[in-house]
Amino acid sequence: MGNMKVFPAPAKLNLFLHVLGRREDGYHLLQTVFRFIDYADQLSFTVTNDGVISHVNQIVGLTEADDLCIRAAKLLREQSGRETSLGVKIHLHKKIPLGGGLGGGSSDAATTLIALNRLWAINWPKERLMKLGLELGADVPIFIYGYNAFAEGVGEKLQKMDLSPAWYIVLTPPVQVHTAAVFASKELTRNTIPIKMANFSMAQGHNDLEPVAMRMQPVIAEWLNWLKKQPDTINVAMSGAGACMFAEFTSESAAQKVFEQLPDGMRGFVTSGLAEHPLLDF
Repeated sequence: MGNMKVFPAPAKLNLFLHVLGRREDGYHLLQTVFRFIDYADQLSFTVTNDGVISHVNQIVGLTEADDLCIRAAKLLREQSGRETSLGVKIHLHKKIPLGGGLGGGSSDAATTLIALNRLWAINWPKERLMKLGLELGADVPIFIYGYNAFAEGVGEKLQKMDLSPAWYIVLTPPVQVHTAAVFASKELTRNTIPIKMANFSMAQGHNDLEPVAMRMQPVIAEWLNWLKKQPDTINVAMSGAGACMFAEFTSESAAQKVFEQLPDGMRGFVTSGLAEHPLLDF
């Protein structure tokens, strides 16, 4: 029915993540700053008229139940009330680590919603797509919103933030951390005092999930400690529930200089922060 169209699904960093409390429904109240980075999965969509929504490739470690692209496509078709003959073949080129705290699955779901909203000619406004995205996960709306943002609530209350250009070393330990297990831990701090966006500075920030994730996967503590000892870093923290972590720099050269000193056995990449999501105006 249509030619293949290709779309990016960028990763995000949580520049800090504070847990303020827990709602009666079990969801945690958070404050965080989301920053998009120039490191992305790539999704290809071929629209069909056979009513079949499918992946043309299988991702190792990703079960069908966890496949947010398929779930997003089915949810959009169902909620839009469009004809059931609408179908799509999805190809996912996975680059963002699974279970790393970089928002890969959420970003893939958001890109699926953004792309199919146009390719299927549904043409919902952004706000409606964001509301639908929240049904798939708390981090999905930020990728539809399209701006770096100060986030509150369960992560869905977003205020645009203009962040300075920055470069990042992102380390990717060979372990996964299950977000639900971190949030369920009795050792998790859940009473951090809220901060105001107007008063925000990295000096105030930390990640309340770090101590729990480090106990679950000691390699996180080891790699974080190494990063914190390096020169010229502005901010060093774990992203999301981990296992990935980052160090922020003002220049690419400063980041590359530290990255070149990476000990054997450590792995990761250097990338820049984005001013906005690449599909912001799509």
